[in-house]
This record gives sequence, structure tokens and C-alpha cells, in this order.
Amino acid sequence: MANENPGRVWFDAVLIPHRSLSPRGFLLVMAILGAMSFAAGVLFVLKGAWPVVGFFGLDVALVYFAFRANYRSGRNREFIRLTDRALEIARVSPYGRTSHLALEPAWMRVALAEFPSGDCRLSLHANGRDIPIAEWLSASERRALAQALKEALFRRAEGFSLA
Repeated sequence: MANENPGRVWFDAVLIPHRSLSPRGFLLVMAILGAMSFAAGVLFVLKGAWPVVGFFGLDVALVYFAFRANYRSGRNREFIRLTDRALEIARVSPYGRTSHLALEPAWMRVALAEFPSGDCRLSLHANGRDIPIAEWLSASERRALAQALKEALFRRAEGFSLA
């Protein structure tokens, strides 16, 4: 989010999806799953049901690819910066594609929609647009981000009225 002279920075956040399983933990899970599938496969071969062994390998492969997809989505990034000039949002996809959006913060509203399930949706309303943000964060993290953004927008507005 390069800006030649952004003025004062009122808010700056980098949002990164949380992954609870470390790479070492992933290797451990895959090793245990592989060993269990291998042991079960050997038992089936000894019983004469050798075609079943392929299915044990298939389930380990499917779990492996599911974890890989999960880790790939963990490379998402969202950068939110509020300056004197604009509220800038930059999103980086897992494949490295970046999209930028700059909004006028003077008429912006931070909206937090609460659902009966306890979940919530955080979005910014500006220029007749509804821009969802922080979609992969937990509900409590979205609530905290909403509060921090509201406070930063308020401080920015106060700073301009005092100047």
C-alpha cells in the first residue's frame, strides 16, 4: 500500500488467517494416519481382501490434499490502513494476486451484522457500496476490529475538526 504522502496514519492492520496446526503437527498427523492406514491395509491383505488396500491409500491422499488446500488459503492477506487521505484496503490472494481499494473515510460507516448463531459479518459502507472485510477472522476478532476501526474513524474526524 504505497502512497507517496499519506499524511497521518490513524489505523494500520494486517489480517492473516489463523492456522492452528503447525507444519510439524501436520507431519505428525500425516505420519500417524499413514501408519494406521498401512497397518489396517496389512491386516486386510492377510485376510485376503487385498483390493481394499488401495482405499486406505486413497483416504490418506485425500486428507493430505485437504490440508494442502487449507494451508494454501492461509496465505491470504488483507491490509487495512486509514490515513488523512483515504481508507485503503489491499487484498493478497493465496496465489499472490493483489487488489487495491481506496475509499473516502468521511462518509464511511463500519457495519457489524450480528447473527443468532453468534457469528457476525463485518463490512464497510461507503459510496453506496458494501465491502466485506476480515471474512476469515473469528467473530470475536471481527468485533474487536470493528471497534478499533470505529474508534480510528472517530479520532480522524476529531483531528480534522480541531485543525
